[in-house]
This record gives sequence, structure tokens and C-alpha cells, in this order.
Amino acid sequence: MRAAAVEGGERPGLRRSLGLLETTLGGVGIILGAGIYVLVGEAAGRAGDAVWASFAIAAVMAALTGLSYAELASMYPNAGADYEYSRQAMGRPVAAVVGWVIISGNLIAAAAVALGFGGYFGEFVDSPKVAAAIAAIVVAAAIAVYGIKESMWTSIALTFVEVGGLVLIIGVGVPHLGDAPLLEAKSGVASVFSGAALVIFAFIGFEYVATLSEETRAAKRTVPVALLLSIVITTLIYVAVAVAAVSVVGWRALSDSDAPLANVASVALGERASDVLSLIALFSTFNTVLLLLVAASRLAYGMAATGSLPRVAGRVHRRFRTPALAIAGAAVLACSVATVGDIGFVAESANFAILLGFTAVNISLIILRLRQPALERPFRLPGAVRGVPLLPVMALGAIGFMIANLDAYAILLGLALAAAGSAAAIIQSRLTGHR
Repeated sequence: MRAAAVEGGERPGLRRSLGLLETTLGGVGIILGAGIYVLVGEAAGRAGDAVWASFAIAAVMAALTGLSYAELASMYPNAGADYEYSRQAMGRPVAAVVGWVIISGNLIAAAAVALGFGGYFGEFVDSPKVAAAIAAIVVAAAIAVYGIKESMWTSIALTFVEVGGLVLIIGVGVPHLGDAPLLEAKSGVASVFSGAALVIFAFIGFEYVATLSEETRAAKRTVPVALLLSIVITTLIYVAVAVAAVSVVGWRALSDSDAPLANVASVALGERASDVLSLIALFSTFNTVLLLLVAASRLAYGMAATGSLPRVAGRVHRRFRTPALAIAGAAVLACSVATVGDIGFVAESANFAILLGFTAVNISLIILRLRQPALERPFRLPGAVRGVPLLPVMALGAIGFMIANLDAYAILLGLALAAAGSAAAIIQSRLTGHR
């Protein structure tokens, strides 16, 4: 492949080696590990036996923004994704802020999922949760540096393993259907929406597909389809697993466990099944950490190419053809956040940062529809009033509702990390003369 010229020099470009299968399964893999293995217990503690409804509500809200990503990805198949969309609509300074917000959200999410890995790892080895989380991040970063094809096929293999574990949970839950009052929330409808505000984290990752645009063949057609397929597939699995889990053990037992799905397997099939589920959960959570690091590094790569991050973040390793330094930096930041140790708190902080980024993406789509209505859109959302697309407006309302239901301290942490990185990105843009 020819090298891409950047600012007067030559550097190797990213390799286009992914098709619909890899991108879809990559999206499925990152979404599944982030949510059901890690947060089903936390969510059950909020929503009670109606936790499945929290997943369904979160899915609808995620899908609204997912549709916006699909249209924008078909217009701008760029590794910068969120950053590139915001740059096209609102200019580079705003895009620099948006890009860092999304990067920080992905890295906080990687830390939260790594802590989930640590919880399941503790089922086998008596070790601190944080230490195991950091080890998972370091190993995932090494694989990500080695190559995108290798990363994706590792992810695909792990995705099949994690789906197998979830199918097992669904299967053991079938004989118990009717044992739990599935329409009974812990404290009314408000608790179901509170659960949804938490498990929106479970759908973080669909936007990851868009960051693979420069490594996907026929990206303008493939990426939107893969993105939407990943949301549909994971939603069906999430709801089925949540119903099965509360049917077997009830919401209280789920919320009290550091390894909730392993607990379900233990009750239904015995202690040996619990060990099997814990092992599968380790593969699943590791898979998500790997893909989140890939997503954050690709966004950093895209930002560095236009001067919104130091050029070193855009350097591609000549042998592996991956942004190795960006991956290493992402791993260091994720390890730092993992030291907080509280999965629920870290996950909500990630939610806030990601939701801010989603806000910018939906606003970008509205602006581009109004400013450039004739621009080619291989994938186009239906429904508009005076040129304003309705679905992104609905998505903005859903995002506002989700933010209102987040923990205040988690919002503060998300704001602090987003503000620090955004300030650095703005300074970098000014130093390089990019306005």
C-alpha cells in the first residue's frame, strides 16, 4: 500500500483489510463485554427484576445516535470519526474538544471493563482487582500494537466465546421463566430509567465501528451496515440474558455479586459451571478492553493528522502499521483510571464523557444537513422538518435525560478529565497554527 503524505513527509498509512464480518463482529464484541458481564449486577441493584427493561430503553436511546453515526460514517469514512464529523460541521477547535471527550470516555470505559475483568479473575486467583485490571490493559495494548488484523481476529475468536457463555445463561434461564416478577421494578418506573442511565454504558462501542473506516474495505457502505447490525444483535442478547438472570437468582443476588453471571450459572448448574462462566467472562471483558484501546488510538491518530494532537500520536509503526505510540498512551491513561477501583462509579463517568460526544455527533449531523443538503449521503436518515432531521433531535432529548440520571460525582470526574484533555487539544491546535 502506498504511504500517505502528511505535512510534507511520508508515513505508512493504515491497512484496509476489514470486511463486513470483521467490523460487525468487532462491534458486537466490544458492546457485549462492556455491559452484560460487568454491569448486569449493578443495573439489577437499581431496577430490580425489571432490569431487562433498562437494557431495552438504553438500546433505543443508543440506536437513535447510532443512526446518526451511520449517516456521518457514510459521508466521512475517516479514522477520526467523531472528531472528523465535528470538524466538518463546527470547525477544528470544537472538534478538538469533542475528540478528546470521546477518547477520554473510551479510556474510562476501558478502565471500568478492566475492573470487571479483575472481579472475574478473582474467582480463580486471590489477587487485587486493580492489579488484574492493569495487567489486562497492558496485554491488550501489546496485541493492539501488533496489528489491526490480528487484533480483530483475536476479537472475533473471543466474541464467539463470550456469545457462547451468554447463550448458556439464556438456556439455563428458560426453565425458570415465570419465577421472577419481570414487570416489578425495585422502586417504580424511575428505577428502571436509572438502570437505563447506567447500562447505556453497555452499548458504548457501536461508535467504535466508525473509527475503523480507514481500515475497512468499501467503508461508505460497510461501516453503516456493520454499526447498525451490531446494535440490533447485542440488544436481543442483552434482553434475553437479563430476563434469564433474574429468573434464576433474582435481582438481589445479582446485585450482591462481583461475578453476577457466574453466580447464575452456579445456581442453575453447579459450581463447575460457575468456573466456566467466570473464564468466559474473562475472555469477554478482555476483548472489550482490547477494542476500546483500538478505538481510542484510532481517534487520536485521526486528530494528530490534522494537528489537534501532537504529531507523535499519529505515527504509524512501519512494521505493524498501527499507531503504536497512541495505543501506548491510551493504555497508560486507562491504567491510571483503573486505580479508582469502583466499577459503577467509573462506568458512570465514562457514560458522561461518551454522552457529551454523542451530543456533538447529533448536532453535527443537523448542522451538515442544513448547510450541505446536497452532499452525497450513501446512508441517509428518513424524516425531516424544514431540513432538520427528526431522529437526531430525538437522540439529543434522550441524551439529556440520561445525563440527568447520572451520579453527580461521576459527572464531575468525567468533566474534569474531559476538560483537562480538551484544554490540551486546544493548546496543541493553536501551537501548530490550526484554527
